[in-house]
Amino acid sequence: MIVVRRHLPLLLCAFILSSALSGCSNLPFFGDKDGGKDKKEPTTSEQQVYIQAQSALRSSNYNEAIKHLQDLEARFPFGRYADQAQLDVIYAHFMAYEPEEARTAADRFIRLHPEHPRVDYAFYLKGLAAFNKDRSVFDRLLPGSVSRRDPGAARDSFDDFSQLLRDHPDSQYAPDARQRMIFLRNLLANSEVEIAHYYIRRGALVAAANRGRYVVENFAQTPAAADGLAVMVEAYSRLGQTDLADDALRVLALNYPKYEAFDAHGDFVLKADTRNQDRSWLNLVTLGLFDRPPRPPPLRVRRADAATTSAAAPASSTVTGASSPPAGPAPAAPAKSWWRRLWPF
Repeated sequence: MIVVRRHLPLLLCAFILSSALSGCSNLPFFGDKDGGKDKKEPTTSEQQVYIQAQSALRSSNYNEAIKHLQDLEARFPFGRYADQAQLDVIYAHFMAYEPEEARTAADRFIRLHPEHPRVDYAFYLKGLAAFNKDRSVFDRLLPGSVSRRDPGAARDSFDDFSQLLRDHPDSQYAPDARQRMIFLRNLLANSEVEIAHYYIRRGALVAAANRGRYVVENFAQTPAAADGLAVMVEAYSRLGQTDLADDALRVLALNYPKYEAFDAHGDFVLKADTRNQDRSWLNLVTLGLFDRPPRPPPLRVRRADAATTSAAAPASSTVTGASSPPAGPAPAAPAKSWWRRLWPF
C-alpha cells in the first residue's frame, strides 16, 4: 500500500500521457486510417504515371499531360516509357499552342535519339510548329497578310521539312512535308516581292532591283517570278538603266505574255506611285482630284532584232534617204492644268 501511494503520481502521469497520445492518433496529421482516408497516396508506378498522362492527352488537357510526362521522365529516365514520353511532350506543347517549347523538345529528342525509329515524327512536329507559328483565324480571311509578316518562321519550317525529306525520304510524313514546302516557297517569294515594292515606294531603287533579281534567280518555279521581273523593269526604268529594263521586259513578255501589267497593246504600264513631296498643294488639298501629276508613259517591248535594226538605222539612212525612229517609250500626253479641268471650253 505504501508502494502504491509512493508511485501514484507516476502512474497518473503515464495514464494521462497514454490518453493524450491515443486521442491525437485520431487526428489526420498522425496518418490514422480514419482521419486520413480522404488523402490520396502518391503514385509511384511508372505505368500509372504514363496512364495518367495518356488520359490527360485524350481529354485535351495538355498542360496536365505535360506535367505528368515531365514527371515521368524525371523519375524514370531509363524506363520503358521514357522515349515515348519525350515524343508525347512535343505533341502536347504543339497542341497547347507553344511552338517554341515544342521545337525545343523536338531538338532535344533528335539530339538524344538520332537513330530512333520515330525520329522523323520529331522532325515533322518541329517543322509543323514553325509552320503554324504566329498564325490566326484572320490569315484564312486575309491570305495576303501572311506574306507581309516576318518570314523567319517560314524559313525555319522550310529548313525543318527539307531535313526531314533529306534524312527520311520514305517517311509517312514526307508527302505532307513536300506540299507544305511548296506553299512555304511561294510564301517566301511573295515576301521578297513585298519587300521590293516597299523599297520602290521609299525610293530605294537599287535595293528593289536586287530583290527582284533574287526572286528570279532563287524562286524561278514560283508564280512570284513574274512579279520579280516586273520589279526589275520598274526599278531599272526609274534609275534610267534602259538596257537593263529592256532585257527584263523582254524576258517578262516572252515567259508571261498575259501578265497583269501589260495593257491591250502589249505595253508595260508602270505603277504611278507618287510621293507627297512630288504633289502640288492643290492636289493635296483636293485629295488627288485636281492637278494630278502625269503618269509615266508605258514601256514598249523592244525585241532584240528591233533594237539592232534601230541602232543601224542612222548609218543606212544616207543610202536610202529614209530612217525610222528608234523604238522607245511612248511620248507622254501633256498634263492639263487644274483650270482646264474645271473649265474645259
